[in-house]
Amino acid sequence: MVSESIISAIDAEIAKLEQVRALLTNGGKVDDVTAPQKAKKVIVKQAAKRVMSPEVRKRIADAQRKRWAATKKQASASAAKTTKKAAKKAAPAKAKKSAPKKAVKRTVSPEARKRMADAQRKRWATAKKLKSATPSKNAAPKRGARKASPVKAAPAAAKPEAPKAKTPA
Repeated sequence: MVSESIISAIDAEIAKLEQVRALLTNGGKVDDVTAPQKAKKVIVKQAAKRVMSPEVRKRIADAQRKRWAATKKQASASAAKTTKKAAKKAAPAKAKKSAPKKAVKRTVSPEARKRMADAQRKRWATAKKLKSATPSKNAAPKRGARKASPVKAAPAAAKPEAPKAKTPA
C-alpha cells in the first residue's frame, strides 16, 4: 500500500518533468504535445504505524522486570542493614545506577535531639548565673519606685546611641 502511493507520486513527477523538457525543446511554444494534460490526482496515505514484534516486546519487558527486581532487592537489603559498615558497602552499588535518586529528607535521632536540648539548657543556666552574679550598672529602677522630680529638666539634644555590646551565648 505504501509502495503504491510512492510509485504514483513518482509517476506524476516524471510526467511534469517530461512536460518541462518538451517546452524547452520547442523553444517555449505550446502545442498539442506540450499542452498541459490533467495530472493524475495523487493521494498520499499516512505511513503505517510502527509495530514491534512479540519477541522484541518480550525482551523489553524482561529487561524492565530485571531492573525492577534489582531496585527491589537493593531496597530490601538497605532496609535490613542499618549499620555504618553496611551503608559504606552499599554506597558503591548505588554509584552504578545511571538515574539519580531524589534527596532523602534527613532527620535527627531522638538521642541526638536530647543531647542538643541538654547542651542548650546548660548554656542557658550558665548565662543566667552570670547575669544574676553581676548586676548591670545601667539597670534602671522599677517605675513605681521612681521619685518625681520637682523641676522638669530641659529635653536633651538628640544624640545617636552607641550600639550595645552583645554577650556571646
